[in-house]
Amino acid sequence: MKTYLAIAGGLPLLLVCGVAATNYTLDPFLIHQWQTAKVQRLRQPVEKLNAWGKTYAMALYRPETVYLGNSRTELGLAVPRGSQERVFNAALSGATVGDALRMLGHAMQVGDIRTVVWGLDAPSFTLSVGNTELEDGLLANDKRYLERRFLLDLQRAVSVDMTRESLAMLGGGSLAVCHPSLARYGQRDGACMHYRIEGWGGTSQVVAARTREFLRGAGPAAGTLESLENAISNRCLVHWRLYINPTHAMTIDGMYWAGKGPQYEAWLTGLAAMGKRLRAAGCDVHLYDFSGFNHVTSEPVPHAGHRSEMRNYWEPSHYRAEVGDALRAGPAGRRSAT
Repeated sequence: MKTYLAIAGGLPLLLVCGVAATNYTLDPFLIHQWQTAKVQRLRQPVEKLNAWGKTYAMALYRPETVYLGNSRTELGLAVPRGSQERVFNAALSGATVGDALRMLGHAMQVGDIRTVVWGLDAPSFTLSVGNTELEDGLLANDKRYLERRFLLDLQRAVSVDMTRESLAMLGGGSLAVCHPSLARYGQRDGACMHYRIEGWGGTSQVVAARTREFLRGAGPAAGTLESLENAISNRCLVHWRLYINPTHAMTIDGMYWAGKGPQYEAWLTGLAAMGKRLRAAGCDVHLYDFSGFNHVTSEPVPHAGHRSEMRNYWEPSHYRAEVGDALRAGPAGRRSAT
């Protein structure tokens, strides 16, 4: 009887240990990789557990410059090649200012942050949770982060979704479309976006949906500006480069049609006033407004049924890396709030 109970109890335990070991070794979602061969392989176009992978990579890479923001920054802002500083794109899909503040705290804990480049837009300007994968356990709060993280990653390895993806990889059934963001120091591969848009029927088929999605954002929300200002003033020695994302003019026009125009203008005014206060206090803060109506943001969108692509945008709410490169090159000729 005892032998039977030992076998009955031991087999499930062995099975769980085997699943955990397999999933942890294969690491199908790249939750504990940095500069390994695995991050250079082509993967599926949607990165699951991206927040897990980025928080781990930052702890090993110890960046000096971080990019913060949502998927617009993650997709549009490339890490420059040959930079003398360690630069990492820590932006997350769906992230709000609240999420970015948490990533900032993590970066400060694990890195030697000298410069923060932060992409902002009105709909995501809130302290609520936007990226649900960014769990508290992923964020460093002491020097033993990597030890705790090992246990957390091992625990996550015992999951159905990871096991399913591991089996797909072993069976050759996993999509291999584009590089993971870790291969580009946190920037999302444009090939991933291209694959998804083509699957939806082309840019013309997603213009309206993406514009509506942009307008559904809850921001700008009360208290967010104060939290942002406090975060900067408490780290005044850091170089702060804040910019308003150059989303397509359709998104700005849509805000006015939705009755959010006055709120949007008040948000811009508040940001400019915040920048001036911080600069008066001795902080190195610059705020650049790349939004509005200009030759880039007013690019014509494809007509319904046409499969042509846009030059500057993937769709109205996400600009291409070429626009991000021009943005990084300098704010010459653009409106500066401070």
